[in-house]
Amino acid sequence: MPPDSPGLPRISSVIMPYVDPPQLDSFISPGRLAELILCAREEDLGPDGLDVTSDLFIPADLKGEASVVVRQSGRLAGVAVLPEVAQAYDENICVDIKTLDGAKVEPGQVVAVLSGPMRSILSAERVALNLMTHLSGVATLTSQYVDQVSGTQAKVYDTRKTLPGLRGLQKYAVACGGGGTHRMGLYDAVLLKDNHLAQVGATGLGEAVANAVKRSRDSHPQIKFVMVEVDTLEQLEAVLPTRIDIVLLDNMSVDQLRRAVSMRDAVAQPVELEASGGVTLETVGAISQTGVDRISVGALTHSAPALDIGLDIAS
Repeated sequence: MPPDSPGLPRISSVIMPYVDPPQLDSFISPGRLAELILCAREEDLGPDGLDVTSDLFIPADLKGEASVVVRQSGRLAGVAVLPEVAQAYDENICVDIKTLDGAKVEPGQVVAVLSGPMRSILSAERVALNLMTHLSGVATLTSQYVDQVSGTQAKVYDTRKTLPGLRGLQKYAVACGGGGTHRMGLYDAVLLKDNHLAQVGATGLGEAVANAVKRSRDSHPQIKFVMVEVDTLEQLEAVLPTRIDIVLLDNMSVDQLRRAVSMRDAVAQPVELEASGGVTLETVGAISQTGVDRISVGALTHSAPALDIGLDIAS
């Protein structure tokens, strides 16, 4: 574990097969993950680090085994965090990962086995399951959206509508479900929204966006993209010639989206079009068939129901 991860010992007892899921450290640094887990641990055990129930009823020398079991169909995310959670509680807990993040899972499937001191395993149970059930819920909902756009060129993206402190993990879960990362924050891409352009008149929109594109690329060449939000086809017509990377089409109807794609194809084919605003599982399929390149869905992270996952103790 890197030196910026205080309180988390180096993992030496984790059994892990060859993996090729999304890379967790591409979304959250080891140090940030350690801080998050230690915060959750303190929140649960209090300032004195007490699990009074386990201390009273579980012998200190008792060792055992517990299985992390999925109780409903879905897409797995968060099993990669289990070793970090376990080690934050007790370096003697061994984590045997059976199923990789991003995999489809079914009821009764064992995705990991924890073995070691039972007091420590029981103390770590709730934090581990809270993370796994939430992240797997995000991955599951994302995969459902991705399935609905299958066969089209559209890709499903997340947004910045994430829980404070959990953005990296939630975006990792989106990737486990087959979705894309829109931007990590305000620092890695430019998105000119309506509030940024509130002082710009309709006739000056094209010039304002063109100037913003140039300033962005000159001063921050490392940014992922420069994007502008429009809510009318007239605004789209004004910004298409500005060398913008992406245009976000906010709350447009399916018919408007089709017309927007035709306008783009006629004058500015390299520009990507992104549909956003009120997208649901019932509407995303029709939206994807309009020819847009991207569909951003805030619900992936702010409204995903938890996937039911439990911890079963071996008798």
